[in-house]
Amino acid sequence: MSKHLKRLASPRSWVIPRKTNVYTTKPRPGAHPMERALPLATVIRDVLGLTETGREARRVIGAGDILVDGRIVKDAKFAVGFQDLVTVPKVGKSWRVTLDEKARLRLAPVDAKTNWKLAQVTGKSTVKGGLTQLNLHDGRNLLVKKDDYSTGDTLRIELPSQKVLGHFPLKEGAQVFITDGTHAGTIAPVKAIEETRSHKANLIHLTGASAAFTTIKPYAFPIGEKANLPTVEVKTIV
Repeated sequence: MSKHLKRLASPRSWVIPRKTNVYTTKPRPGAHPMERALPLATVIRDVLGLTETGREARRVIGAGDILVDGRIVKDAKFAVGFQDLVTVPKVGKSWRVTLDEKARLRLAPVDAKTNWKLAQVTGKSTVKGGLTQLNLHDGRNLLVKKDDYSTGDTLRIELPSQKVLGHFPLKEGAQVFITDGTHAGTIAPVKAIEETRSHKANLIHLTGASAAFTTIKPYAFPIGEKANLPTVEVKTIV
């Protein structure tokens, strides 16, 4: 497998100049797939514009001046994905990774004191001691005593302690953020959840004052209240 990545071959979800240089930074394998993650050096240089060159970006990151989800990250190739929180204490600013209407990765500014993120439950299992292990979309695994969560639900997690602050179930009436497909970037309430009882994914029917549509369950990310998710160039159904 190549350790290099040409800009023209980079995922379409990356909003970076394609013809200014031949190569770009290739993210290191991590919790997010490459199509849904940006290398930290690219975030600092190309997206946020905090440095002018890759060397400057690597120097800033290596000095421990960048936090991801409340923890210092010194790897310039670290993969930053959906809902991750990027903080630069020296400039007093924070950004959250979100998606626009074309499922492209964007960084939306948030309050510098923000210390939480949303993480979706993608799987769960019972482990030794009767505890339940929750597998989250960002690669985290949490152990909880009570099995109060279902696959598809979203947890509000405190950073960096990983304490569960809240729970947003995927159910009728819940506000969800669509992460992929034709309606990517849309926020809408769930009207109904349809179980297909086949190898195909379950369907989510959503509605609003001016539109109604259907998507598959893996594309629905519950956010509880609209204010829980900053948006950048996002279509919202009121």
